[in-house]
Amino acid sequence: MSVNTILFDLDGTLLEMQTEPFIEQYLRALGRYVGDACDTKKLIALIWDATKAMITSQEADKTNEQVFIEYFREHGEWKVEEIWPVFEAFYRDEFPKLVEHTHPSPWAKQIIAGAKAQGFRVAVATNPVFPRDAIHHRLAWIGMNPEEFELVTVYEESHFTKPNPGYYLEICKKLGVEPSDCVMVGNHMQEDMVASKVGMKTFLVTNWMEDRGEPSYPVDQKGTLEELHQAISGRSGVFAS
Repeated sequence: MSVNTILFDLDGTLLEMQTEPFIEQYLRALGRYVGDACDTKKLIALIWDATKAMITSQEADKTNEQVFIEYFREHGEWKVEEIWPVFEAFYRDEFPKLVEHTHPSPWAKQIIAGAKAQGFRVAVATNPVFPRDAIHHRLAWIGMNPEEFELVTVYEESHFTKPNPGYYLEICKKLGVEPSDCVMVGNHMQEDMVASKVGMKTFLVTNWMEDRGEPSYPVDQKGTLEELHQAISGRSGVFAS
């Protein structure tokens, strides 16, 4: 069966950036913002632990948001009802300023336009450990919006995260496709190329490539963003008819 759907990672792929330095700046900004409301170090540690709870969760009946909030409620010293409005205000007012720690380029829009011109269905398969607002802001940084994709994974609606293969199977279910219909495009060996385990083809973007060493997964094709654009627009390699 030929490929008809392309899943695109966001951070380090469509949105050019180095993930770890960005996360560091994000946590600093969040810490400064909530500093007057609570103990910053304790809060950041709790956020990390709640995020780990999402990543390791196997509870298919709970969204990532539910897992995060439950952990936060059980292990934190703050009332969710009091701290959540602070978080929401941060994502609305402060998070957009973090664009200065990324390197948006025209390639994202050109790649998506090329994919649509070739008749591919397109979705954003970004790790859903962030709220919807934070992910939509990052799309705006590359001049795009959620309506341009059939699906954008967010933590309010997803039940798994990368690198859980269940994350990719859930995307297939939502789109009504088989894994063999899809190519996963991403820059992270462990989080994105794991899609091969469920039967997806993979394209590893090398501009901002990340690889922790282990585990290692098969890569069907790799190249720069320019080479990705050429492959999609020319329907070559893993994108061939």
